[in-house]
Amino acid sequence: MTIRMILAAAALSIAAQTATAEELTGVLDKIRRTGTITLGHRESSIPFSYYDENEKVVGYAMDLCYLAVDAVKARLGLPKLDVKLVPVTPSGRIPSVLSGAIDLECGTTTNNLERQKVVSFSTTYFVAANRFAARAAAKLRTLDDLKGKVVVSTIGSTNIKQISELNGRQNLNLTILAAKDNGEAFRMLESNRADAFVMDDILLYSRVADSANPGDYTVSDEALSIEPYGIMMRRDDPAFKKVVDDAIAAVYRSGEIDKIYAKWFQAPTLPKGINLNVPMSAPLKRAIANLIASGDPDAYRAGGTN
Repeated sequence: MTIRMILAAAALSIAAQTATAEELTGVLDKIRRTGTITLGHRESSIPFSYYDENEKVVGYAMDLCYLAVDAVKARLGLPKLDVKLVPVTPSGRIPSVLSGAIDLECGTTTNNLERQKVVSFSTTYFVAANRFAARAAAKLRTLDDLKGKVVVSTIGSTNIKQISELNGRQNLNLTILAAKDNGEAFRMLESNRADAFVMDDILLYSRVADSANPGDYTVSDEALSIEPYGIMMRRDDPAFKKVVDDAIAAVYRSGEIDKIYAKWFQAPTLPKGINLNVPMSAPLKRAIANLIASGDPDAYRAGGTN
């Protein structure tokens, strides 16, 4: 039995049990009335959510979001559910969720306690760390090495907020530039307009691997933070969140997540046939085993609680 069949069976069972007991509300009601679910996606967040060489939106996050779509379709008992794709930027993704312009955001959005005050997140599907990329010749490996340098990060990201806070606390005398997206930020590093690009490590690894000369760049040894990713959705809509979380849980419990992860992180599926060769981390294994959806970084450390 495929994971889609598992999700469909589970969702139909839930629907049968609850259809007579409750009226649909919130996002589920909107989706049922319109016959459409809207996914927000990133344009260049390789390997999570990006346009491939055929201008198709693909990625690890997209695969998981499409499984959530299957679960929503089954939950509502719809013979057909149209999927609308809407590109979002780091600065526009939360407003798009809040306004209802998108129902699910499928990308690289960090689940943290501050964001949980306004939006909700699914069970965590990746755990990154905040690091920086620099030119290898510059020999920049630690935060102290960046003193007096020009750094770039992406507007609306937790990364630019954190490096700004560290700059103030530690008197690093940084010049901090804000790029519209990760692609622009890396181009600023390539063109020597910035000495370092601060971002989640997995996104840095993919950018370096996809560059013209990967050996020209390094990623810092020092990790500045833990960054758990989840599918973002509206807050205070527990029925919709439950469908999404149940879909992710089914993927995890069936073991299908191992195949999906390997496809994007341990096989040559990226542009140019690149294989990131990044094994699943201990924090991610912990999140999968315990269905963690916490915005507290400590929940992903050994001995942490979710």
